[in-house]
Amino acid sequence: MKILDKYLATSVLSSILIVLTVLVGLFAFFGFVDELDDIGKQRYGIWEAIEYILLEVPRNIYELFPIAALLGSLWGLGMLANNSELTVMRAAGVSIMQIALSVLKVGIVLLMLVMVMGETLAPLSGQYAKSMRATAMSDHEGHQMAFNSRYGFWARDGDDFINIRTIYPDGRFGGISLYEFDKNRQLTALTYARTAFYQESQWRLEQVETLRISPSQITREFLENTSWNAILKPELVKIVVIPPDKLSSWGLYKYIEYLKQNGQRTAQYELAFWSRLSYPLVSVTMLFLAIPFVFGQLRSVAIGQRILVGSLIGIGFHMVNQTVSNIGLVYDFSPMLSAWIPPLLFLGVAVGLMRKVF
Repeated sequence: MKILDKYLATSVLSSILIVLTVLVGLFAFFGFVDELDDIGKQRYGIWEAIEYILLEVPRNIYELFPIAALLGSLWGLGMLANNSELTVMRAAGVSIMQIALSVLKVGIVLLMLVMVMGETLAPLSGQYAKSMRATAMSDHEGHQMAFNSRYGFWARDGDDFINIRTIYPDGRFGGISLYEFDKNRQLTALTYARTAFYQESQWRLEQVETLRISPSQITREFLENTSWNAILKPELVKIVVIPPDKLSSWGLYKYIEYLKQNGQRTAQYELAFWSRLSYPLVSVTMLFLAIPFVFGQLRSVAIGQRILVGSLIGIGFHMVNQTVSNIGLVYDFSPMLSAWIPPLLFLGVAVGLMRKVF
């Protein structure tokens, strides 16, 4: 049985890796096409675009693995079925359950490797890619240089510097500190605003405290709201913001706790968090779905038709997942249920189909 396990694992593994390579290549190509419109802006050239696309590859691998597992398993097992090798295995006394477990073993090993990548390399490379892209597309004269750090978002606006502690999904900023300098690089004013939003081509600051510094004295001023004319535009900040679905599970958890402590809405981030926790179930479900398609009613059809059916299932899962997630956010459903309902639904379909085969 060890020899058989190794043979099945090699067939399925090679198929999954080929499919994953093709899918990642396609997504990288379309991503590069999307970047063509921005090539030539400031210092963002073709090599920077290529670097950006390559840095996004780990994230693409993580996101595309479930569908690659389904299509690769269908292809690998389908080729064995077309060559009558599965028939020989069954005639030799190997049960469908044993074949399914062999497929599941290699799938779980790949899944663990992809999950490690998704929790470590993918978030780091994604954040660096966003930062690199923002820097390359910023004003080369230094009026709009921006970068991310653990101390929040920093940006330069002429001779002044801005620190933004929180960037909300709706575009508002929270915890803004403005450091104003004169031509001699002397600090002249320090302004803190609790929130800020962009309206009619200018920033509006709310709950503002300003310290004005002169050689002889320091004065303090409090304002309920005020305007702020700055070169910095929201588009620059949005370039660097990492969407919640591209953060690691631990990063999402820490940010959710931070939002709760500050009384902020967390549904979007909780949904992304629970979706990450359901990722293993999604991948295993996709592996399970390949078994009944090879041994069930589709066992006599061509491999191309099996791949088509697998693709439709993958698209169907994506549509159901997006629909349930959006409905959950709109109607304030439990993020955990919104994230787990689609994979549990498809797992039920897989179990039902496998029962007919067994």
